[in-house]
Amino acid sequence: MKILIIQQKMIGDVLTSSILFEALRLKYPKAQLDYLINEHTVAVVENNPNVNNFLLFTKEAELSKAKLLKFAKSVGHKKYDIVIDVYSKLSSNLISLFSGAKTKISYHKFYTTLFYHYNIKREKTHDGKAGLAIVNRMQLLAPLDIETSFIKPKIYLTEKELSNSKAFLKNHQIDFDRPLYMIGVLGSGGKKTYPFNYMAEVIDTLVEETSGQILFNYIPKQETEARTIFDLCKPDTQKNIYFDVFGKSLRAFLAITSHCDALIGNEGGAINMAKALNIKTFAIYSPWIDKATWNLFENDNNVSVHLKDFKPELYTKAEKHYKKETAELYKKFEPQFFTSKLKAFLN
Repeated sequence: MKILIIQQKMIGDVLTSSILFEALRLKYPKAQLDYLINEHTVAVVENNPNVNNFLLFTKEAELSKAKLLKFAKSVGHKKYDIVIDVYSKLSSNLISLFSGAKTKISYHKFYTTLFYHYNIKREKTHDGKAGLAIVNRMQLLAPLDIETSFIKPKIYLTEKELSNSKAFLKNHQIDFDRPLYMIGVLGSGGKKTYPFNYMAEVIDTLVEETSGQILFNYIPKQETEARTIFDLCKPDTQKNIYFDVFGKSLRAFLAITSHCDALIGNEGGAINMAKALNIKTFAIYSPWIDKATWNLFENDNNVSVHLKDFKPELYTKAEKHYKKETAELYKKFEPQFFTSKLKAFLN
């Protein structure tokens, strides 16, 4: 049996959808399980023992209808028995159609019955700790008679990656007898990035409470923005920030994060990756993001805060409708609202 899962989105989505492979492997131990993802996201699922092959969707295929069609036809040549489309957008609809699979599963949309045999309606609420992102993905397996069980995403690092990253940190004078924190200082975009001055206050509180060592998660092209947040921190805080110690690739970031006591900062892919590494997290949500979907496995080790937690009267409709008002809502989301919660987390 050959099964293909399609998830052409960002790193956090690709990681979260990887839980399907563990469930499928338990049901079909000898099946060929392949993962179709965007080429820039493969690092987060590298070495996953439940995935046989990766089909990488390129930027060229995304931008060219002719190349997309060629790619879809190439998938069809692989003769999959089952396709599970977690992405469910035009490109994946086409790929699913050309796959020729006898069983095609995706989420319900007004047009999806044209492409899929099973169209699963997303849950709107849940009463568990897994988060809707987990709940809704596991529901895609219901047509295969796989019982809903809440599997946690996992990242698989090699012993070499772990030892090299530890040596890297030691070479940069990181003291493993003191707390070490990774800070998600920047989100995936402006509308998912906590205001710089507020983030600096959060980092100040962190150092005041723990005297911990601080690492910033950023990529080279974000150095100017990260430096701005550094400059907004108090002088005593700056002494504890190792600004130039960062992972220059996604796998390097993951390996470094695995040695940290917690990851604190903007909700997004980095938070989800830290959870998959069993690293404690404190996530600050953007005002327009639905917390119920992405607060995966919320507990004392994984804490999150959202403006709606403190100012519910500001929300008269679903969070996604406030995207254009993000900047104004962020201004209202002052660090003082959750300082006590942050201190409890640190303690």
